[in-house]
Amino acid sequence: MLPLFGDERRRREINLGGSTSVSSQAAILDQARARRMEREAQRKREESAIRVQAWWRGACEARRVRQQLRQVFQEQITGLTALRCLVLVGQDEELLALWSGRVSQDDALLFGPAQGPDRDHWIPLLRRVSVLLLRSISNRAGVSAAVTHLQVLSKLLDPSLAARLLGPSGNDLSLYISQWLVQNDMYQYLGRAITTIEPESKNNPSLPYVVKLLYLPLTNFSSSSELFARSFSALVSQIFALPLLPYRIPLTSLSELSGQLPLAHLHVLSPCIPDIVSVTSTSSQINIVANLLAFTPPRYTTLPVSSLKAYLQLLSALLNVLPPHALDPPLPRDSRTPQTLWADDSDSDSERPATFTTSRSALLPPLDSRTRKRLQLLPSPAHINSLLKPAQQHPELLSDLVSMLLSLNLVWPSRKDKVLSTLLLYGGGGLVREIYREYVRTTPLGRDENLSSLMDPSLGSCWPPLLLLTDLYTQSLLTMGDDEFFSGSRTTLTLNELVPFSRTLFNIAFTLYWREDQAKIQEATVPGLSLTWEGVRDRITKCLQAIHARDSRRPFMPEDHWHVNSEIDMNSFVEAAVYEEQQVDDSAVPRSTSRRQPTHFPRLSPRLGVLNNIPFAIPFETRVLIFRRFVQSDMMNRGFDHFGRRNRTEASIRRNNIAQDGYDRLSDVDLRAPISITFIDQFGEPEAGIDGGGVFKEFFTSLCKEVFDSDRGLWLANKKNEIYPNPHSYATEPHSLNWYRFIGRILGKALYEGILVEVAFAGFFLARWLGKQSFLDDLASLDPDLYQGLVFLKNYTGDTEDLSLNFTVANDEFGVAKAVDLIHNGSNVPVTRENRLQYIYLMSHYKLSKQIKLQSEAFFEGLSEMIDPKWLRMFNQQELQILLGGVNAPVDLDDLRQHTNYGGLYDNEEPTIQAFWRVLESFDQEQRRAFLRFVTSCSRPPLLGFKQMNPYFAIRDAGTDEHRLPTSSTCVNLLKLPVYKSEKVLREKLLQAISSGAGFDLS
Repeated sequence: MLPLFGDERRRREINLGGSTSVSSQAAILDQARARRMEREAQRKREESAIRVQAWWRGACEARRVRQQLRQVFQEQITGLTALRCLVLVGQDEELLALWSGRVSQDDALLFGPAQGPDRDHWIPLLRRVSVLLLRSISNRAGVSAAVTHLQVLSKLLDPSLAARLLGPSGNDLSLYISQWLVQNDMYQYLGRAITTIEPESKNNPSLPYVVKLLYLPLTNFSSSSELFARSFSALVSQIFALPLLPYRIPLTSLSELSGQLPLAHLHVLSPCIPDIVSVTSTSSQINIVANLLAFTPPRYTTLPVSSLKAYLQLLSALLNVLPPHALDPPLPRDSRTPQTLWADDSDSDSERPATFTTSRSALLPPLDSRTRKRLQLLPSPAHINSLLKPAQQHPELLSDLVSMLLSLNLVWPSRKDKVLSTLLLYGGGGLVREIYREYVRTTPLGRDENLSSLMDPSLGSCWPPLLLLTDLYTQSLLTMGDDEFFSGSRTTLTLNELVPFSRTLFNIAFTLYWREDQAKIQEATVPGLSLTWEGVRDRITKCLQAIHARDSRRPFMPEDHWHVNSEIDMNSFVEAAVYEEQQVDDSAVPRSTSRRQPTHFPRLSPRLGVLNNIPFAIPFETRVLIFRRFVQSDMMNRGFDHFGRRNRTEASIRRNNIAQDGYDRLSDVDLRAPISITFIDQFGEPEAGIDGGGVFKEFFTSLCKEVFDSDRGLWLANKKNEIYPNPHSYATEPHSLNWYRFIGRILGKALYEGILVEVAFAGFFLARWLGKQSFLDDLASLDPDLYQGLVFLKNYTGDTEDLSLNFTVANDEFGVAKAVDLIHNGSNVPVTRENRLQYIYLMSHYKLSKQIKLQSEAFFEGLSEMIDPKWLRMFNQQELQILLGGVNAPVDLDDLRQHTNYGGLYDNEEPTIQAFWRVLESFDQEQRRAFLRFVTSCSRPPLLGFKQMNPYFAIRDAGTDEHRLPTSSTCVNLLKLPVYKSEKVLREKLLQAISSGAGFDLS
């Protein structure tokens, strides 16, 4: 039976050609897939061809229809049918020009149909045509047709004209069209139209009409409506964002725009501020600030409080999103002007230009010189005072003004000092107290609440007043003498207020240093501010250091005010700090530069961050212990053995030439290594004795006495006999600078070995060791007359310019006076009321820092070779002086006796020992210090009492010959005391010995 559809079984194919063809299953599948894809491609080509043909037929038909519409339009240009044709044709510049040219000449043609039977058709068509006109203007604002377009739009949006022609319904027409245009990006088109006309072509006839269109929609909407707020927001974000807006508009139109801007209703922008900021670029945000400054300041006095408040909020929001220096980007190299913070503690001979990294400056938008000039108004004293006046009258404005000023300081750091000085001088200087009492003391931060949640966004509004107050108070201390500080003047905080304020700052700073997640501190920002938490910490630290410096000179804080003993186990703190110090990679923080980079260490270790920035949080005794542990660790790492003879440097020193021989023998020696000194007497013979440390201590003491002698010309002494580098030009010669470098190394050796040095340094010079600023009050110890003159200038109530001062300082050398500029072209810059704080600071800074710059740098170079600068930053000036020279306090004999060892025949009950202590008790303090010098080589007690003396003071018998004098071995703090039967003889012999001043042959 044959199958209906043929044989369904696959028939065997027989190849009669004599060759075989074998195809695999995969090859068969690939062939099938290729044929299927080819069919699919063919189908798509056919469909595409059909679509192209349909589009072409449609395009041809549309062209034909538009051509018919054009013909109909031209038959009756101003009728309803023509208007329909105009809308249907779309963006046809020729037809739009014909229509606007005709209706702009006759208001009846434009408004007449709005009253007739075709009203319901005419008005919707009219609004559609208005959008077409706007689009045309945006691209071709400079052509003649644009003028007629603008005339038509101006008439349609003018409610007074529409009402005059149409009656009450005219207002509805203008409102209707205004609403439609605003919803269809009217201000974006107008902004584009303005930018198509160059600023130099401000006489273009289109511009007056464009200006009119900027404010006409706002006159049609109620100020309380959503459309008004939307229009005003668009005006700011689209029009005020244009560069050089005031320079693009004719003067008459500029006055018109200024008068018509609804600045009295700025408050409606408050909800729109986030949107304005988010939709604008950095360049646009800068332009908005500049253009606001062009129109708003003249109306500050008349603006309602709510509007001025919104204005300040808008400025703050814009400034907060700008990168630092965006308002003052670097100029081309050939026109760059120097700018600096006048209180930045710079020691350069001229003002230091603001520095920018290449990558950062490349990201900043360039600014036209006219925009730069406009922006200069923002930090100017006159502008800030014009804002402070209404803020004083309406206290509710002050918090917003504070936020704006802080944002300004953050984005424009080179103007920070000018802003702060203006605030300090305003109204007699009471702003510091007002900000503290009204906006800091009563906040959760001021009450020290929830310090563990400092970064909580709910505290965002608390930070601007606190941070601005911190900057203000730091700035005020630079030019505030102690008399004013302690007088309770209204220009500063009272001591009762300063105690809680400083504790608030201290708690915040310690919390930020002590956090383990330091990466978050460096990267995260304060809610609402363009400031990292690291920046917050640095600002607060600077203020704390200034307050603590005052408290160190003249204590006024409660006991333990600065300490955190209850929060930290000091024993574990010491061990952890030593361990973390060992982990710090020296290559990451080169020793030569680390003196200026204390903020680097919190990134590596919270404990080192505390010790290098707010060391007063840790008790002084603990820090001294940490310092000694740092030194011991360094000695171990270097393999030094101070009790062995290995690797010792031998030096022979003539007794009558100690300073020069010491300089010649030790200038190139590693002073951290043990040094053995052999004295050569006046006959050229070596003195007897082996240096176990005591001979070196005697050499060191004699060396210091010589090199710090003011008769040598390297040092001068103030009235308190505190020394500082000689500012004379002689002291800046290479030979003198080498001596300063050597002296720095020698003092570094003293600190390294724990040798006390009987020399007192001026506080301002010690401050430079620590990389800290000097203050006006430091000048009192250097030049009392100049200090009194500057205090007089600060408090002068008359016209400062009557004093005929300028920004120069007179240097007198060899009887020749030379004027040195304190700022660029200072001889031509008079001292005024506005800049007198700058003058006072710069004069003080010059006297205390700049004129001894080279000498100090050479000294620091030598000191840093011996002592890591970050170790010294654990102390303030007063503590560093104690570390160098011991405690300038009475000798406590009870403490000394309690820590005394006895040897040989002696013990505490032996009669000679009993007599010895009675004799010491009969000595006055000068004699007791002479005794200490005799047995230890230093007349001052150890820093932390005699328990810290290493080794302990010891007494051993030295025979029974009562004619023999007591002798000493200062290297081991040992007194060799013969057995005296008479207390009177003991007293005479002891006084003779301690006042003889003999050399080591004596022992």
